[in-house]
Amino acid sequence: MKATDTTQLRLEELPPAARHLLESGARMQMAYAVVADGGNLELRYLATPAGSTPFILWRCEVTGDPPSLAEIWPLLGWHEREIMDLYGLRFRGHPEPNRLVLHNDIAPPLAPAGPEHQVLTGLPAANGPRSLPQMLAPDVQTLPFGPVRADVLESAEFTFFYIGEQILHYQPHLFYKHRGMEQRFEGLDPVQGVILAERVSGVGSVAHALAFCQAVEAACDCVVPRRALWLRVLLGELERLYNHLHYLGHLCNTTTLKVGEAQGKLLEETAKQINARLTGSRFLRSLLVPGGLRRDLQPNGWLRDALELLRAEIASYVRHLEASDSHLDRLITTGVLSSRVAFDQGATGPIQRASNTDRDLRRDHPYAAYAELPLTVPVRPEGDAYARARVRIEELDASIAIMQRVLLLLEDGEIRVPCPPVPSAEGLGWAESPRGSLFYALHFDHSGRLARVKIKSPSFSNWRVFPFTVHETNMMDYAINEASFGLTIAGCAR
Repeated sequence: MKATDTTQLRLEELPPAARHLLESGARMQMAYAVVADGGNLELRYLATPAGSTPFILWRCEVTGDPPSLAEIWPLLGWHEREIMDLYGLRFRGHPEPNRLVLHNDIAPPLAPAGPEHQVLTGLPAANGPRSLPQMLAPDVQTLPFGPVRADVLESAEFTFFYIGEQILHYQPHLFYKHRGMEQRFEGLDPVQGVILAERVSGVGSVAHALAFCQAVEAACDCVVPRRALWLRVLLGELERLYNHLHYLGHLCNTTTLKVGEAQGKLLEETAKQINARLTGSRFLRSLLVPGGLRRDLQPNGWLRDALELLRAEIASYVRHLEASDSHLDRLITTGVLSSRVAFDQGATGPIQRASNTDRDLRRDHPYAAYAELPLTVPVRPEGDAYARARVRIEELDASIAIMQRVLLLLEDGEIRVPCPPVPSAEGLGWAESPRGSLFYALHFDHSGRLARVKIKSPSFSNWRVFPFTVHETNMMDYAINEASFGLTIAGCAR
């Protein structure tokens, strides 16, 4: 696969290779299955090295039940469970082999994504209860919450085991609206594929489209024009800007700081209006395409002025937040995530950076024009809700500084080159989305159509981490803690 250092392994070689990877200081990112030539399943494992060298990719032909690596790399637990549900494999020694994507007692005749998959008219209804841990203490109460929740929140069911206000154990159950987005790419050409990528997660349209386009470009050896690379940076940071402002407003809502909520969402609206004036789309859609951009953008001088005005308004907003003791008291020491748990369970983006882990794909594995830009990466050691908010606040100012630099250095030139698909090629693309690291692994078939698209989204990783900050906390802090993670269910239940 292009943009990776690829190694072929046998099943029995996986555990020692995983232990060696851990000892080397590298980090596992994801695992997925792909139907290889001849109809056989193949496992792929992607890791980031300790330095900025190429990504590490392992290929492993499935000749039997593969060994689980979740005891060595706990973050792979969900990836392996997803493979078990969708491909019908069984990982030997998996510490939590219960269903993840499919509901209990649903047994499709064939694995939904397996090599012998056939379109089903419908799955049988789930009759049995979810798999839940057994609680022996007599005073423990159970609260199932969802999947339909108040307001406009996405569908999910959360089960709380609690005594009084103390949460003893918490178990989320997502995937109620699993859309099978990865399979929807199959048979499309790359230009159609980028339209679908923009809709995997609505508030991450640029990041998903960018990672997809870069995977296509890597597979096809396509060199994107410089102007398009710089404009891609601008679009990525505009997306980060409105996402972080929405985050701050929503966080204020959970601490009942209503004025802070209104002001944060007003600033978010201002950022979206800037997006609309520049691109015609508040969510920055229909711009990216393999090979560059669909059309040129003309920021001229108005965008610099608009960003500076917004920067001043954000600074004033943050000063008021920092002076609101009732707000800060609800954030400090809430939902602490240690750096060890963050690493083991696969936290990414502002979540890992708030837990004392200095990682950012824009700097560590630069893409677009980020290699030519100075980048400030905020890191906090506390790991609590306040640290997660502070990381995003500092990223707001850093993003505006990056955009002003882009506007200063932006040159005239082409914005798109042809990027014809290469039959049977493979490519990896990535982006540092507002929520963390996002990867697209693409496989073309013999006709140049998409045969397999694997998406590793940041919310899939951070939903895996989140329960570890809920156990042994209290009910009154739950909504604040969830808001401090900035999770999306659509980004997780692809």
